Amino acid sequence: MSKKAGANFPRRFEGLRRFLRVAVLACALPQLALGETGSITPNYKDADIRQVIEAVGAVTGKNFVLDPRVKAQVTMLSSAPMNPDAFYEAFLSILSVYGFVAVPSGNVVKVLPDANARQLPGAEGAPGGGRLADDLVTRVISVRNVAAAQLVPILRPLIPQYGHLAAHAPSNLLIISDRASNVERMIRIIERIDQASSADFEVIRLDNASAAEVVRVVTALGQGAKAEGGAAQSATLVADERTNSVLVSGDKNERLRLRTLVAHLDTPLQEGGDTRVRYLRYADAEDLATKLQSQYQNRGSPGAAGQNAVPPTEKGDITIWADEPTNALVITAPPKTMKGMMAVIDKIDIRRMQVLVESLIVEVSADKAAELGVNWAVGDADLDNIIGVTNLATPKTGGSGLIGLVAGAAGDELDPAALAGAIGGGINLGVGRLSDSGTSFAALINALATDAKTNIVGTPVLVTMDNEEAEIKVGQEVPFITGSFTNTGTGGGGQTGVNPFQTIQREQVGLSLKITPQINEGDAVLLKIEQELSALQAGATKAADLITSNRTITTSVIVEDGGTLVLGGLIQDDVRETQNRVPLLGSLPLIGKLFRVDSTSKTKTNLMVFIKPTIMRDDAQAAFETNAKYNYIRNEQFAQDSGSIALMPGQEKPVLPPAAPTAPASIDLRKLRTDAQTVGQANGSGSPASAN
Repeated sequence: MSKKAGANFPRRFEGLRRFLRVAVLACALPQLALGETGSITPNYKDADIRQVIEAVGAVTGKNFVLDPRVKAQVTMLSSAPMNPDAFYEAFLSILSVYGFVAVPSGNVVKVLPDANARQLPGAEGAPGGGRLADDLVTRVISVRNVAAAQLVPILRPLIPQYGHLAAHAPSNLLIISDRASNVERMIRIIERIDQASSADFEVIRLDNASAAEVVRVVTALGQGAKAEGGAAQSATLVADERTNSVLVSGDKNERLRLRTLVAHLDTPLQEGGDTRVRYLRYADAEDLATKLQSQYQNRGSPGAAGQNAVPPTEKGDITIWADEPTNALVITAPPKTMKGMMAVIDKIDIRRMQVLVESLIVEVSADKAAELGVNWAVGDADLDNIIGVTNLATPKTGGSGLIGLVAGAAGDELDPAALAGAIGGGINLGVGRLSDSGTSFAALINALATDAKTNIVGTPVLVTMDNEEAEIKVGQEVPFITGSFTNTGTGGGGQTGVNPFQTIQREQVGLSLKITPQINEGDAVLLKIEQELSALQAGATKAADLITSNRTITTSVIVEDGGTLVLGGLIQDDVRETQNRVPLLGSLPLIGKLFRVDSTSKTKTNLMVFIKPTIMRDDAQAAFETNAKYNYIRNEQFAQDSGSIALMPGQEKPVLPPAAPTAPASIDLRKLRTDAQTVGQANGSGSPASAN
């Protein structure tokens, strides 16, 4: 073959060589799909980056030199075919994602970690836009209107770690080394910042607002914008309190914006000067006026101590008075003080939550007593002269005992009044012999058993606002005899009369509940409780007057919303045995029972007190709780015969009307069902009561 023919061989067989290259590439890399027109659809999943570099070299004809540290498993998904140039640009993006960079160097391309890339020449010298977006370039930018050193801390966060940003202060230049796309973005940012300033001064006089207050508001606005990542305010504002003016310096556009903002703030108050009328919805105007006046009475007054420490915007007379018919506050104060008062009133004048407190008092007591005794009397005929008698009666039996019985039976005729007064409680059996001569005797056998039971269940219900004391009393006035005396006087006609007197004191007997709830953050309620339960006692022991029992609890507890807590209780067993006997004779076996009186009493008391608070956070829940109790009472009326009144045709018994419907949208439905079941069980029907 001639030399000329050998030189033309590559050109002659160029098409064959491309075909063989594509064929070999298709066999070696099955993840690279080739189209009919030479387009490429690359798809890699966890492929070795070296394998991808081989494919790029085969398609583009470029030669690569790989750093030993270039190792990675890459993934690239493509749904549309691309030409070799687009494939190479996608390859550069893959290197950027995985921390590598391709640096052209003559006929080869170096692939190395991007941490060392800034130390090598980049593609900044590529002719006519030949640089790609991910090529590494270095640019020197001249800054004209601002100091280049001031731009470094602003722009440094926009440069990746492998990039480089530095300022040359003598020549006011910036040196940036990074990928071409990011460098172009940095240049655009610098061009917008590097603008000439037309700074000047303006004096804005204020007629209504305070210059110091306006400067504070506008400055706070600029700081807020800066904190949110926006542009910082480039103008400077200074307040001149003597002339009540605002001095503004800065860019012309910024000064125009600030002048408009200051003019908007320098407007008179729509409420009419420094006086406002504030209508209260929940708080008491008279009480709140006293507290506000106490808080602000010394602030801003001309003679107040420490006046120099009060800002000019807070100087001035402050007056607060309450209009009771309209429950309103009339306030006169400087603007800043007025704003602070309005903020305080907004926090205080709110709808306070309410608490429904149900107290459950259960007392079950049993009082039993038994008595058995014998009394004797021995004397002459008809027991006119008693020579021996035993009087072992106890207060349980009552009556005048054996002596009264003998007195009533003596003589020719029985004295029923004397006999009735002699016989005590229980069964009385008299045994004896009364004769006109000789010895007479009599015996009285008395037996008594008493059984008293008490079952008290009280459920006082009380509703009050948060941190407000409330009290409920349910009971009756019971008269107790405290003393008696007889007054003897002379009436008309010289007659002497006897006037008996008794002193009586009435005492409250019943139930008393006093609570002060405090709703904590969450669902817990702190309760200060004073509870008292007094009742007439059905005792087995006879007393001189009425017997009352008294149960008192004073405590502070924390209960969860809707929970039940035991406050206290008493479980008591009291057994008493008493024996009255004749000395010696009463101690004899068997026969000794004829000379003694035995009495036994046993008292068992079970008392428990429970509390259940329910927080009513809104009007819907309050309406629901009210309707539940309302319908319970209404059902109790229907449980009785609520038809016509006996002996009065056409007349009906009064019954509560149906409760108004409510819409408890903010109440949990599960809680509604639970409360309804509780009310139904209280009705005794076992089914939920209707709760509108």
